[in-house]
Amino acid sequence: MAYVAVTGGREAIEQASELNHYYRLKDAEDILPLGAVEKQLRLLIDKVMGEAGLYAPEYAALALKQAEGDPAEAVFLLRAYRSTLARNHVSRVTDTSSMRVIRRISSSFRDLPGGQVLGPTYDYTHRLLHFGLRREGAQDARAFLDRFLQAERRELTEEPEFRKVADLLREQGLMPPLRAARDTEPFDVTRRKVILPASRSARLQMLARGETGAMTALAYSSMRGYGAVHPTIGELRVGYAEVTIDHPYGAGDDPEDRLYLGELLATEVETINSFKQDASSGEVHFVMGYGLVTGQNELKAISMAILERSLDTEGTAPAQDEEFVLTHIDGLESTGFVSHLKLPHYITFQSSLDRIRQAQREKERVAKERKEEYEDGQQQQQPAGAAPGIS
Repeated sequence: MAYVAVTGGREAIEQASELNHYYRLKDAEDILPLGAVEKQLRLLIDKVMGEAGLYAPEYAALALKQAEGDPAEAVFLLRAYRSTLARNHVSRVTDTSSMRVIRRISSSFRDLPGGQVLGPTYDYTHRLLHFGLRREGAQDARAFLDRFLQAERRELTEEPEFRKVADLLREQGLMPPLRAARDTEPFDVTRRKVILPASRSARLQMLARGETGAMTALAYSSMRGYGAVHPTIGELRVGYAEVTIDHPYGAGDDPEDRLYLGELLATEVETINSFKQDASSGEVHFVMGYGLVTGQNELKAISMAILERSLDTEGTAPAQDEEFVLTHIDGLESTGFVSHLKLPHYITFQSSLDRIRQAQREKERVAKERKEEYEDGQQQQQPAGAAPGIS
């Protein structure tokens, strides 16, 4: 919707935009290069890309710089740009078990094949301000990188293989067999209206684009009693997964007929939930929750796995209500709807003023009529010939 409050509103809007530009630059000693935003604020970049549904680190950095670091505004900018792009291909199903892992942990098993790989994380450090960063310069950064890269490290003779914990549980009959992957085009929530109940592909897309804070809040509500899902993490892995498409002139089934597009950094979480008995076979299995988001955003991936499982659990809690969850986790939808209150609502508010003033006038009219009726009644009760007010 476009809003122009009064004549000359366009000029006022342009001046407000100029003023915004002025406030962004007025106290800046140096101009922040896009490369610095992209590389040094990597977790924020990953968050914005995931919520926007567009894997483009450079554009995410541009959106953050333009939005002065406001993630919600940056997501708005990036998703608006995303809406102008054509979808030329649908990728093949990605095998995340073969991703190039940089971090892989399990809270369910201490000793698992391949071992725990802590990788880049703040989980094991104290949350204390690092005041040395105030004096950090380019020379300090280069010195650290040289020292880090020259340190003695174990050389890997071959790429390590990390088998999935869920696959190991399936081999032991503790989880149901994995359903065969279908290389069919998924439901596209960016171009088609979602009708509830949503298909699983639509549900996972909406969860993958959800706002991290909203998803965390709903997942937390389920864990602390307003729901039925309190899992343990079977496996959390962060790494680079290959993205391939069918060759336009190939059959599609042969791996040689696929085109390699590149790697995508992603975070995948598989949670282990309470077990249940299969109604048909009578076998008892653990139930798994699944989360996969672009970039390194572990909190969101864990929350996604909890909510994905929660939406398949019967109950009346908010985290078990599909319409409630899928509608309210969309950061663009929620912030846009709340922010639109800042735009002119003169006509609707004037209508409210008219109604309340009419109600006040009606109240005054009724009060006046009742007063007149009371006074008439008092006069009729007076004895004949008696002075008013004397009994």
